[in-house]
Amino acid sequence: MSQPLVSLLLLLLCVSGSLALKICSFNVRSFGEAKKDNGKVMDVIVKVIKRCDIMLLMEIKDSNNIIGPMLMEKLNGYARRTTYNYVISDRLGRNKYKEQYAFLYKEKLVSVKKHYLYHDYQAGDVDVFSREPFVVWFQSPHTAVKDFVIIPLHSTPETSIKEIDELVDVYMDVKRRWKAENFIFMGDFNAGCSYVPQKAWKSIRLRTDPKFVWLIRDHEDTTVKKSTNCAYDRIVLRGQEIVNSVIPKSNSVFDFQKAFGLTEEEALDVSDHFPVEFKLGSSKTFTNNKRSISPRKGRKVSRS
Repeated sequence: MSQPLVSLLLLLLCVSGSLALKICSFNVRSFGEAKKDNGKVMDVIVKVIKRCDIMLLMEIKDSNNIIGPMLMEKLNGYARRTTYNYVISDRLGRNKYKEQYAFLYKEKLVSVKKHYLYHDYQAGDVDVFSREPFVVWFQSPHTAVKDFVIIPLHSTPETSIKEIDELVDVYMDVKRRWKAENFIFMGDFNAGCSYVPQKAWKSIRLRTDPKFVWLIRDHEDTTVKKSTNCAYDRIVLRGQEIVNSVIPKSNSVFDFQKAFGLTEEEALDVSDHFPVEFKLGSSKTFTNNKRSISPRKGRKVSRS
């Protein structure tokens, strides 16, 4: 093969790769002052974030508002050609215990159109969520789906069944507010093991309605500890356009312990959860794509 042809193929591969949008979700576990000051831990967190074009971070405990600016400094310092930005929620929680959701994203690839904090106690409704979803509407000129809404959730384990079910109400609230058609629900749902036993799935609308498509399957293990095997962290889609735009086999759990050669103890210093992720393809890649993913098992199926 001639050198010019090799160079052209490499260029095409680079362009194709750059058009794919990797979207990730990561519960960093107690992400506050102590973790910020741990250099080894921060190096791993930054490496994990850099793999993604949009990263949802959960369990941020930051009463002094320093985590976001600190991450921007580290990310933009490491990746000088790519500028990261972020949006972050208020500190959320019913009592003294508070957490924040944050979305970190590459400005060259996506922008934030709108965002708001969902209130589940409005109009006399019951206060279901421990940490109400911080809903963000993204725009992306580079992918088949030009805009999509991400609805995050970090549930309380003991109420995870009700909180996961209530995401359908969040979806309907967003639909009333915005003219959005493509939705991503993701986060630490605590959607497995004893928190959501098999018999409970029939009472969760996000699962029983086939229009909600689950990318992370029940048998996946999103936990770091070898002694556990639970699919706590999930990604769920709504909207045929975004479902059809998922790059096949891109939905997965990222084992940063194995990827970065860490011991279990070193990995647990970072988090007790692995990130979950998937990729959206470019419009050219998916012009004739008819494949999607079934809502329950994550199997590939044909759509007419």
